[in-house]
Amino acid sequence: MDPILLTPSQARKIILHAAGLSKRSQFGKGKEAVFKLIDHLGFLQIDTNYIVERAHHHALFSRVPDYKSEWLDQLQEDGRIFEFWTYAAGYIPMRDFRFSLPVKSSFLTGRKPLTQAEMNLMQKVLDRISREGPLMARDFENDRVTKSLGWWDWRPSKLALERLHNEGSLMTSGRRDFQKVYDIPDNIVTGEIDATIPTTREFAQHIIHGALKALGIAYFKDIAWRGRYARDNTVREELEKLVETGEVCRIEITGLKGSPLYMHPEYVKRTIDLSGDAFILSPFDILNVYRHRLRNFFEFDYQVECFVPKAKRKYGYFSLPILIGDAFVARMDSKADRKKGTLIIHNLHFESVKLTKPIVGKLCDAIRNFAKFNQCVGIVIGKSNDKVLLKTIREVLDLASTYN
Repeated sequence: MDPILLTPSQARKIILHAAGLSKRSQFGKGKEAVFKLIDHLGFLQIDTNYIVERAHHHALFSRVPDYKSEWLDQLQEDGRIFEFWTYAAGYIPMRDFRFSLPVKSSFLTGRKPLTQAEMNLMQKVLDRISREGPLMARDFENDRVTKSLGWWDWRPSKLALERLHNEGSLMTSGRRDFQKVYDIPDNIVTGEIDATIPTTREFAQHIIHGALKALGIAYFKDIAWRGRYARDNTVREELEKLVETGEVCRIEITGLKGSPLYMHPEYVKRTIDLSGDAFILSPFDILNVYRHRLRNFFEFDYQVECFVPKAKRKYGYFSLPILIGDAFVARMDSKADRKKGTLIIHNLHFESVKLTKPIVGKLCDAIRNFAKFNQCVGIVIGKSNDKVLLKTIREVLDLASTYN
């Protein structure tokens, strides 16, 4: 079957619709909209960076106008979502629980051999949670014998908890102060949840359909990334079979060369309208985690610079992409000063796109709402590469021109 030809504009609309960004309330409002979004995306990435509100809350706020952070906890408490790994740590619909089992099996069989002391500690941890109920890492004694060397240098009991979590002997029932609460699976996975291990074919098809549902248009490497922790997966073979049967189609985009692209056929004749809403997005948003897609489809060269040495940063430590319509119009290096209740925008860098007065108004509204979301009542903006636009935005937001 010949590839379907799309224009770049058509491709961007499909990608944004799949990401839940065709309009801010694409999935509605309220707690149910939060679940519908997670169910649609299949995975909501968790990140620890707290320079502004954490990535999982940020992604939901971007798409659900009345979002409240407690709704995510309530959905987990209600057993509708659970926390585990795909390509990173994140929340997954509980109806997809069985598809976490091949990954857990791979963690168990693929890890390096453990010492007897490590196995004894894991059994001790598991026995205690089985007896006492849900526990956190801080509920176990500080058994570190050497000084911590960094973020991932966990003490033995924390390492035991994470190993048990990865292999499926433990799950998390929620978080307190962003710390995991561990429990045994029988207390979390109810009898009506399908816990049968999927075949390699079922797992591969789940990965393919889930990736295309969330990404809209994807390269093979984007699809395969979701199943990267599962050993012996057959994603490539199943993808070709689905193309042959017409359940997945190959596409080409005018002016874009390179590896084959894939899409669900449902988008071939679908008309997608974009609201033109302004979205201030997390670096770890589903739209932004695959940087090559931003370059190829949106002509936006982006990198989160918290991982870049300070001397080499171009835009700032935690620069947030700003999307309006189907174009990235700016990036905003931000920090929420929670003690002072102030959203500090160190650098507001505009891309080479023309911003009309209505677009500037949408941008200002988005900044105002983002400050409120971060529990900030004040906003200060430092530098910008466009002094005229900066002056206008300060006037619209009624901000002082000074910045410390």
